[in-house]
Amino acid sequence: MSLRRRIAAAATLAAAAVAVAVGATGYLSTRSHLIGQLRQELRTRAAPYQRARPPDDQRAGGRGSGPGAGRPAGPGVGVPPAPALGGAPGYFQSVSANGAAVAGDGGKPELPVGARVVQIARTGQGSFYRSATVRGIRVEILTVADRVDGTAVEVALPLTEVDSVLSSLLETYGLLVGGGVLLAGVLGTLIARSALAPITRFSERTEQVTSTLSSPRRLQETGASELRRLATSFNRTLDALERSIQAQQHLIADASHELRTPMAALRSNIQIFLDAHRLPADERAGLQQAILDELDELTQLVADVVELARGATPNEHTEPIALDEIVEKVVERAHRRSPEIEFALELEPTVIVNVAERVARAVTNVVDNACKWSPAGATVEISLRDGMLRVRDHGPGFAATDLPYVFDRFYRAEGARRMPGSGLGLAIVKHAAEAHGGSVTATNAIGGGAQLEVSFGPASELGEARRSPLGSQPATG
Repeated sequence: MSLRRRIAAAATLAAAAVAVAVGATGYLSTRSHLIGQLRQELRTRAAPYQRARPPDDQRAGGRGSGPGAGRPAGPGVGVPPAPALGGAPGYFQSVSANGAAVAGDGGKPELPVGARVVQIARTGQGSFYRSATVRGIRVEILTVADRVDGTAVEVALPLTEVDSVLSSLLETYGLLVGGGVLLAGVLGTLIARSALAPITRFSERTEQVTSTLSSPRRLQETGASELRRLATSFNRTLDALERSIQAQQHLIADASHELRTPMAALRSNIQIFLDAHRLPADERAGLQQAILDELDELTQLVADVVELARGATPNEHTEPIALDEIVEKVVERAHRRSPEIEFALELEPTVIVNVAERVARAVTNVVDNACKWSPAGATVEISLRDGMLRVRDHGPGFAATDLPYVFDRFYRAEGARRMPGSGLGLAIVKHAAEAHGGSVTATNAIGGGAQLEVSFGPASELGEARRSPLGSQPATG
């Protein structure tokens, strides 16, 4: 079901519920009022039979004595004459303590006699109302105690007029409720169409805007506050999408450019190697080693490009990892590759939540970068405090013109272009750090050399459990 139909249906149901509630309330209120008036009339007509029993001397022949003194006289046990059942004046019937009934008109008793009526005749106390149908006529009956004659008197009035009024009222309310529901349906449809018109226009604009994802236009942030917020959110999404597309395009363009050089060199060396039988043995061995080095460089470049292109995915597996242990293992491998370099470590136990492989790759790149720029016999200082990894070398440091770009992809300083590498190492470090709320900075250390600071996000509380007064670790070397 469309949103428009849902809104129209909701408006119709709400209006129908209100109409039914108002109709039911009006009907029940009117019915209660009419029944109340009828019962009051019954109570008035039964009042003469509810007077207190006269004193014994008056009943013995004194003034005003005799059965039914001061009350309407008639046949039966003090019951006044009455017209036929259903007449406007009402119908009277007397019930004795043994359950025998006498009609007020002297005819056959018409009203039903139950145990409760007999109980009132016996005790001379109490009264109650009830409805009954007698000879096809609905009547309201009031039963009261006749305290003089020791009987129960049933007074009945027809409900014909009340039923007629309620029937007409029910038809009227039915028409009103039906018409109200129909009108609510029409108005609900119009309201839904009017309310969703801005959404429809917004959808049309978004379809036009997103027709060209490479350079999408932006939505105008106008209209109602809700639509302005939606347009603002949509524009931010478009900004992120455009940046992502541009980043991928630049990555592909830069990668294709960087791949040309090693592939061209590899192709040239392979062509020469095909005629290697004409070369001296030492040149042939050097050519073989050059081909292997170029293959390693090409493999590393492809791996770096894949790492950057993959990015951070929402469902990637993160886990608590000991950053200090990763740094120790990376330094051990770096020392084996560069035995001429000394390492001074000052690490405190630190646990972070991240992707172990990505963090290890980033730490390796930072340490390798320091080794690459350190002269033989120099010391690389590595510290880890409060989740911040600092790596300082004693090389030439960064040129002032290079500092803003050291973490850019494929950027290589003037002095690094003669060295092996793709210019992606520090870009991967930045990507790994920022993937989970971390940061990277590059500065020139006081006294010479470059210093890189890397945070992989806030340290986990698990790190506090592992924290111990480790202090400084002697230099490895």
